[in-house]
Amino acid sequence: MRGSDWRQGAHVMKDIPVVIVGGGPVGLTASILLSQAGIGSLLVERHPGTAIHTKARAINGRSMEIFHQCGVEDAIRAAGLAPQQTGMIVWARTLAGEEIERRVPWRAGPQAALVTPVRNCLCAQDSLEPVLRRFAEQLGPGEVRFSTEAVSFEQDGDGVTLVLENRRDGAKETVRAAYVIAADGAHSPIRQKLGVKMLGQPDVYDSINIAFNADLTPWTAHRPAALYFIENDRIRGSFLTINGRERWGFLISAMRAFGYTAEDITPVVAADLIRLAVGHTDLDVEVVGIAPWTASAHVAERYRIGRILLAGDAAHEMPPTGGFGMNSGLQDVGNLAWKLAAVLKGMASPALLDTYHDERQPVGRAITEQSLINATSMGRLEHTKKNAGARSEYLNEQGMIFGAAYGSGAVVPDGTDAPRVANPVTDYAPSARPGARAPHVFFQHEGRKLSTIDVVGNGFALLTAGDGRRWVEAADNLADEFALPLKAWLIDEDAFASAYELDASGAVLVRPDGHVGWRSRAINGDPSLTLRGALSTILHTGH
Repeated sequence: MRGSDWRQGAHVMKDIPVVIVGGGPVGLTASILLSQAGIGSLLVERHPGTAIHTKARAINGRSMEIFHQCGVEDAIRAAGLAPQQTGMIVWARTLAGEEIERRVPWRAGPQAALVTPVRNCLCAQDSLEPVLRRFAEQLGPGEVRFSTEAVSFEQDGDGVTLVLENRRDGAKETVRAAYVIAADGAHSPIRQKLGVKMLGQPDVYDSINIAFNADLTPWTAHRPAALYFIENDRIRGSFLTINGRERWGFLISAMRAFGYTAEDITPVVAADLIRLAVGHTDLDVEVVGIAPWTASAHVAERYRIGRILLAGDAAHEMPPTGGFGMNSGLQDVGNLAWKLAAVLKGMASPALLDTYHDERQPVGRAITEQSLINATSMGRLEHTKKNAGARSEYLNEQGMIFGAAYGSGAVVPDGTDAPRVANPVTDYAPSARPGARAPHVFFQHEGRKLSTIDVVGNGFALLTAGDGRRWVEAADNLADEFALPLKAWLIDEDAFASAYELDASGAVLVRPDGHVGWRSRAINGDPSLTLRGALSTILHTGH
């Protein structure tokens, strides 16, 4: 479905499959994914350009898998920091003073390679967004417009009518969208107008981000870290590594406990506080930005309201402790984009879009809860000056990163139980049970070493064990019948069959978001009929 024009009275109104409101990482990623699926979209962002503050920095392995699968990974890594520059976390009284603790996060250690071949990445948001914007603008049929605000909208049973305003000249335009992705931030005007209730706790603590330039290498070069937490009786804050040399962020936590409000933090005061946290009174500091904000821990009661779908901070706002906010939003649109594409291409019933809420909202609630527990353990909610540590789960949340398992109408259960883990926050048990992320397994294909992560994403993938040629034939035939991006892979290796718990003739169907939609441990009956039934269930077509 491509954009077209239709006349309403004397005006020409553009008809667009998807309008994306919000040009942050979530909105830009949605644009990329929709374009790669062949779906036209219009992204509108009210600001004139990409982020000017560092904001979110940590992109976890699951999100980097999405970027890997849509061809953006290398460009993001080039814009971010090398892994050796961010391999640990440090706690200290001051940067120049007593060191309290060092911790190597699970996600930065060698054990992470057993779960995914795609490493996590640290890329500050003001470096990430230009990369995503470049890809979104280069890909068709998506269109990206900055300095453009969605000032009003009305939806009906057939679509959403939006009024867009050019913030440079005030010119207005009316467009018609089949669907709208509201990725318009924590204070989402769209969500507020829709009256969607937020579940959880708003305004749990206040903080302020300070972007600054200073040479901190005398205290950091010998112990390169992603974060340096400062804990003393005069300040509680965190140095955020941006380039590891002269560009840094400083996040002040629990300001009120130390006698400060956001209004007190002028550039002069900010520079003095940075010197205090470094422990060097003569440090040359250039403050380049100050951004106060308030952390909340709440999730939208509904992610789908008719033809409008909430994503990212518009759907869930969580403390940044653990780095899950942006990552959750990226995975929201990873889940949503393929479903919108299937509906707009006529391959799926619109009822498929209900599964976006069913799958992502419970995950959003669980992650928000754990992010708040992280923040509490670190003293972020305290209004006292006591020093804070961090619970052992902090930055070791591999279960939260890779263990999300969906249960919805877009998953065909196979009757098996979910794997048991001692701690679902820290522990991840790879599983090909329907609903789970398809596990990473290396295999050989035409003389190349590939991972299953390399061959899933951007379409349905049928992965079969060594005696599964009949599945491959069935998939090839059904790809034409369903007009689906569906590719079959025969993987004749014991490690694959073992990890996916398949007999020699078994198969799994992996959805475009990398989650298993269906599994058959062995051929039982006609593969074409079985696979057609699985696809019909997932897509809600009722064939």
